[in-house]
Amino acid sequence: MNMAQRQILYGVLLSLLLLISMMLSFYFVFPIRLIDFWHFKVVDIPFALFAPMISILLGVFYGLLSGYRWQKQLKEMEGWLHEVEEGRVLTVNHEEVSADVQNIYQRIIKIQKQISEQAKYTQRLANEKAKDIDNRMQEIIYEERNRLARELHDSVSQQLFAASMLMSAIMEQTEEKSANEVKQLQLVEGMIHQSQLEMRALLLHLRPVALKGKKLIEGIEELLLELKQKVTMNIKWRAEDFYLDKGIEDHLFRILQESVSNTLRHAKADTLDVLLIQRDGFAILRIIDDGIGFNVDKAKAGSYGIQNMYERALEIGGTLKMISLPNKGTRLEVKVPIIEGEGGDEK
Repeated sequence: MNMAQRQILYGVLLSLLLLISMMLSFYFVFPIRLIDFWHFKVVDIPFALFAPMISILLGVFYGLLSGYRWQKQLKEMEGWLHEVEEGRVLTVNHEEVSADVQNIYQRIIKIQKQISEQAKYTQRLANEKAKDIDNRMQEIIYEERNRLARELHDSVSQQLFAASMLMSAIMEQTEEKSANEVKQLQLVEGMIHQSQLEMRALLLHLRPVALKGKKLIEGIEELLLELKQKVTMNIKWRAEDFYLDKGIEDHLFRILQESVSNTLRHAKADTLDVLLIQRDGFAILRIIDDGIGFNVDKAKAGSYGIQNMYERALEIGGTLKMISLPNKGTRLEVKVPIIEGEGGDEK
């Protein structure tokens, strides 16, 4: 039996009480015999029929009205619970909520807030857990890369250096060698030299220098000074001191590292120029070498390193342009807008 049917039943019971009250009231006002109730008529209907009919109609009407009202309120409450179940915020005007269900509505709101807070707490725990796992993974990767870098530096890099020194000593003794032997030894010396460059580029990848609280200009100087001591390439740089957000500095520094690594491994360049300046509201990082050059379109499609540099530039709202011509070197330029109001005036 639903709410409407129950209310109709309650209305019928009310009509019986109303009938009894009506009959008793009429009897006391007009004291007549019970048989005369049949003969006394109202609008040509015997009072004995009129009174029950009116009582039943009033009771049924009351039951229907009350049942509809309660059923409507239950539908509203069901809708509220559905909103809570779906995780949506209740948007109900308090003035539209009847006084009968006001307490229920307040409790539903309270439950919804508790569910929302629980969801936020659960998400925060999940995010912290994921971040913790990611940090631990990064730490493990960092330690393993450092270990590999140390082993390569202490073994392969040192052996290449020894081989280079030995080859230089052999090349000095040219009086006893034929032209063909000298040519072959020069070829071997070039291969050793190229292997050293690639090894240094690999070590730069495995154990990249991080800014670690330093400004970008300081990181550039540290990186290029260290590199200048290890390679015969002529390295020049000029960097202006101006403020950039930490995230932008980190991305520009990683782009510089990737570009230098590519130059060491592939360019066969004699000079490397690095420029960091601020012009017309832009931070500009420019890297130029005089190497053998390459096809930019093919390299962009097939090189993870070059694609990574483009993505880093996009992540900080900048653009990266790369121009390379055969035997005329490569020019890379990153332009990042400096947005005012985000510390642009700080030093």
